[in-house]
Amino acid sequence: MLFCTSLFASPHLLVEYQYQNNNYEVQGIRTDRGYLFADDSTDKTVIISTLNWQPYIGENLCKQGWVQQLTVALLHSQGYAVHSQFRPWARAVQEAESGDSDILYPEYFIEQRAPSDIYPGTARLKHLALSDPFPGGSIALIKRKGEADKFNGELKNLKGEHIGVVRGYQNTPEFDELMDQGYFKTMQATHDLQLARMLLAGRVELIIGDPKVIFYNISQANSSSPEFTSDVSKLEVVEPALQYNHLYYAISRKRENWQQLLSDINTALAHFTENNELQNIVDKTVRYCGYGNTTD
Repeated sequence: MLFCTSLFASPHLLVEYQYQNNNYEVQGIRTDRGYLFADDSTDKTVIISTLNWQPYIGENLCKQGWVQQLTVALLHSQGYAVHSQFRPWARAVQEAESGDSDILYPEYFIEQRAPSDIYPGTARLKHLALSDPFPGGSIALIKRKGEADKFNGELKNLKGEHIGVVRGYQNTPEFDELMDQGYFKTMQATHDLQLARMLLAGRVELIIGDPKVIFYNISQANSSSPEFTSDVSKLEVVEPALQYNHLYYAISRKRENWQQLLSDINTALAHFTENNELQNIVDKTVRYCGYGNTTD
């Protein structure tokens, strides 16, 4: 598969890793459709759909984040060229479930009963297959600082509450089931920063998400506008957090050879985990870029 490319290449798009006692480098380049990571050792191309979800991954984030560094390394180690596309999450989901891309990432665990928003009346796992897990982060409710909440550790205490969610996100099995039943009054955002702005503006009482993502996005938004970035201090996490969510790769069942791709990803994940290369990639990226360790 050919892509028109510019000649833009920079350390920002360089991926370095170790596999089977050998050191590898693969340089990414900007294309008219995203970012291509390939060299003479790669003879298969996968199209992968992701989102801006800083500090885990982001198009303009340093090194595009540790999740991007890990993803390219895993696939390159198995002989794949990687064409990565940054999308709004709902569109990324649509591309994978419809077979327009090979992989959706990073994804949360998908319950057997989780319904597809793309193909009504079907389950998401009819269209996607999950890889083995890799490190993720906590998911929690967030409120305006100092305001009372009804949570007290039980989601059923929040019946009828106005809660902001990102369209297409998996959250926790219990929350998503109650949301699908209309138990909460939910308002949808297209991304985490919009979600935070909804809460700050008083349009909802609570939002749900990964606190590291939400607070990072607020702190980075409009950095030239102090009156907005100071709003980080106006929010707080509702205790206790709902759960820790591992991350996954969701492979489209509608792509040719998807079973082999799933097997290759799991093989690489096992090797990178057992040899501590997964954590090395996280640590190197965080050290080079200077943002917090999102796997804590």
